[in-house]
Amino acid sequence: MAHLVRKLVSTTKAPKPVAPYNQAVVWDRTVYVSGVLGMDKDTMKLVSGGIKNEARQALKNLGHVLEAADSGYDRVVKATILLKDIQDFAAVNEIYKEFFKENCPARTAFQVSNLPLNASVEIEVIAGTGDVETMQPSKL
Repeated sequence: MAHLVRKLVSTTKAPKPVAPYNQAVVWDRTVYVSGVLGMDKDTMKLVSGGIKNEARQALKNLGHVLEAADSGYDRVVKATILLKDIQDFAAVNEIYKEFFKENCPARTAFQVSNLPLNASVEIEVIAGTGDVETMQPSKL
């Protein structure tokens, strides 16, 4: 009987987890990335400068974790964005578009009452690994 592989992903290019979890787990060819904050990996503190800087740093950290899992922004199929203030939705979208330029993944955004380390934004994704072909919707 064939078995599936559960690979734990860790990279020093992104901040260490702040609780008992892995940066990501690959199950077969699907990557589940834990929530990523806008933290500096060296100081383990949130970057300063507001929501846009936090979002940009979170997405950079996300990219490092995806890379360590043999994936990338282009293979993300679902993103979840948690915001301390839903009024930051447009600002986060502006930064998000710097990383997801075309064929964007499905996405959900929520306002939550609080995030770890009092962060303004946390982003988690599900992605594929290896070679992935993107098919456009057929035109009827």
